[in-house]
Amino acid sequence: MTKILLADDSAFMRKILTNILAKAGYTDIIEAEDGEETVSIYKRERPDLILLDIVMKKKYGTESLKDILEINPDAKVIMVSAVGQEKVIEEAMQLGAKGFIVKPFKEDEVIKKVKEVLG
Repeated sequence: MTKILLADDSAFMRKILTNILAKAGYTDIIEAEDGEETVSIYKRERPDLILLDIVMKKKYGTESLKDILEINPDAKVIMVSAVGQEKVIEEAMQLGAKGFIVKPFKEDEVIKKVKEVLG
């Protein structure tokens, strides 16, 4: 079963993404609400995929991405970002993110990107 870590400081956004993923059959979902917790959970759980918000408390998403890729250079991370953060998305992709989803997003866009990155 595919294990997915949702990292977003918004409980509402985590709930939306959980529902979208569950509809597509992804039910082994772990949640993190800040950047430090994201890295800690990644170390412990080693999920197959991370959906990582860029703007979070305690540690910015790109900093969490760097830490995760130091632990596992092959980690599959999709950055989630609001419109207008194109520079940060570009930076995240250069760091090693496997894709990005721009908020507001459509359900089918999320599932398409998840399937694409998981292979």
